[in-house]
Amino acid sequence: MLPRYRWRRVLRSATVAAALFAAGTVAPTTAAHAATASATSSGWNDYSCKPSAAHPRPVVLVHGTFGNSVDNWLVLAPYLVKRGYCVFSLDYGQLPGVPLFNGLGPIAKSAEQLDAFVGKVRGATGAAKVDLVGHSQGGMMPRYYLKFLGGAAEVNALVGIAPDNHGTTLSGLTGLLPYFPGAKDLLTLATPSLADQIAGSDFVTRLNAGGDTVPGVHYTVIATKYDEVVTPYRTQFLDGPDVRNVVVQDLCPVDLSEHVTIGTVDLVAYHEVANALDPAHATPTDCFN
Repeated sequence: MLPRYRWRRVLRSATVAAALFAAGTVAPTTAAHAATASATSSGWNDYSCKPSAAHPRPVVLVHGTFGNSVDNWLVLAPYLVKRGYCVFSLDYGQLPGVPLFNGLGPIAKSAEQLDAFVGKVRGATGAAKVDLVGHSQGGMMPRYYLKFLGGAAEVNALVGIAPDNHGTTLSGLTGLLPYFPGAKDLLTLATPSLADQIAGSDFVTRLNAGGDTVPGVHYTVIATKYDEVVTPYRTQFLDGPDVRNVVVQDLCPVDLSEHVTIGTVDLVAYHEVANALDPAHATPTDCFN
């Protein structure tokens, strides 16, 4: 048992952690087994699915911090299934004793989980490559897989929805960490991915050293100017020869989506996802998509 004063310190630091990242969580989760059954019955995570000639690559959906393989994708997964894609989603970054809320472990280890999952999907579907679509951390973490784990040979496109590609200041709140002794150390120890996602972290620095992209992968970033979690929002953008950076308000000025809604319910963003997955048949995106 920790001494009482240590518990006070833990609780104080945990409050900072919650302030930093709780805004990025998805809706409350349901029972894990029921959610998984719902996903399969809705046509995704169906390992008997075989890609069509029109959509030859499976789509792997990568949830965000505090998310899971179902709740982050209750709208987008069926949206893509109806368009003829084989769609799969994974859980990653689990912490011992923390059910349903994932994406909290070290991001480099999460990338290894993604690597293994892509191998499983490729093996089941017979596809040479997959396309990745991720929200928040799920749009950034795959870049580690692409850059350091050989993923560029297995991935055609990465579509990031509000990804923290260069870390986040969380509207300046990360600058408060030095005023809470031990808070950053606690983040690193207790919830490593939160510390990894702070702008200027060792992880972010290594991820972006030598350039944002790797050859052979098509990149799309879909952002909202109302993002309150990944800030400044333009730090989500990537630089590279095969990159498209999109702000949903440039397509639909009345789109009020912020960090959570752009990844979970925004049909303007989802139309851009569909365009990125099938650019040969892309259609203009507006407020009515």
